[in-house]
Amino acid sequence: MIGINRVKSWLLIAAMGGLFVLVGAWLGGRSGATTALVLALVFNFAMYWFSGSIAVRSTRSRPVTEQEYPQLYRIVRELTQERGLPMPGIYVSDMLQPNAFATGRNPRNAKVAVTKGILQILDERELRGVLAHELSHVANRDILVSSIAAAIGMSITFLARFALFFGGDRERGNGLALLVAWLLAPLAAAIIQLAVSRSREYQADESGALLSKDPEALASALRKLEEATRRVPAPASVSPAEAHLFIMNPLRAGSAARGFANLFSTHPPTEARIARLEQIRRELGAG
Repeated sequence: MIGINRVKSWLLIAAMGGLFVLVGAWLGGRSGATTALVLALVFNFAMYWFSGSIAVRSTRSRPVTEQEYPQLYRIVRELTQERGLPMPGIYVSDMLQPNAFATGRNPRNAKVAVTKGILQILDERELRGVLAHELSHVANRDILVSSIAAAIGMSITFLARFALFFGGDRERGNGLALLVAWLLAPLAAAIIQLAVSRSREYQADESGALLSKDPEALASALRKLEEATRRVPAPASVSPAEAHLFIMNPLRAGSAARGFANLFSTHPPTEARIARLEQIRRELGAG
C-alpha cells in the first residue's frame, strides 16, 4: 500500500506538470510559461529552504532539552535508530490544541514539534505512533514533494493570470476562453496539490505504523486528536498555508470534509485513515 501511495503522489505531480504545459502552450506561449515556472520555482525554493524556521515561529515552538522532556527524547531516539535517521531537533509548542508536525528540507535539518496539548491527552504508546508518523514525513522527504507540487501549482496560477491581463496567445483563444482558464486552471491545480497532500498523509500513516509496529496506537491517537481538534481552536498565528504540516489539520478536523468537500482538504477524512490503519493491523497480525 505504501508503494501505491508513493506512485500516486508522483503521478499527481506529473498531472500538474502536464496541466502546466497545456495551459502554458495555450495561453501564455513558451515565454510566458517559462517565466511563470521560474518565478514559482524561486519563490517555492525559498519556502522549502526556510520551511522549518517558518513553521517553528508560527507555532511559537521552542527547542527543548532531554532533561525537560526525557520521554519525548527517548521515543524519538528509538524510532530514529530503528529507521536509520539522524536525530532531529525536538521542539514543544505552548499550543493547547493537541497536534504535532515535522519539517525541514532534509533529514539532517529536520525538526519535530509537539504541542503541550498533545502531551496532555496521549499515552506513551499513542505518542509513539504520532512521532513515528512525523518521522516518516522526514524519511519520505515530504517537504520536498509538497514544495514541488506548490511550485507547479503556483506556476499555473501565475500563467493564467498573466494570460488574462496581458492577452495571452490571441491566436489560440478569445477573451471568454481566457476568463474560463483564469478561473479553472488554478482551481484544478489546487485540487491536485491538495490530493498530493492527502496522499502523503496516507503514506506517513502507513510507513509510521510499520515503523512503530503498532498501527492501532496511531489509530487511537487520531481518534483523540479528531475530537480534540473540534473543541480546541488553533492559535491565529497558524495560517492555512501551514495546515498541511500537521498530523491533524489544526483549522478544521479531518472528518469534517466529506464527499465533494474532501477535494479541498489538506488531510484525508480521519475515519478513512483509521480504516487503513486497521487494515494494516490485520495484515501484520496475519503475517
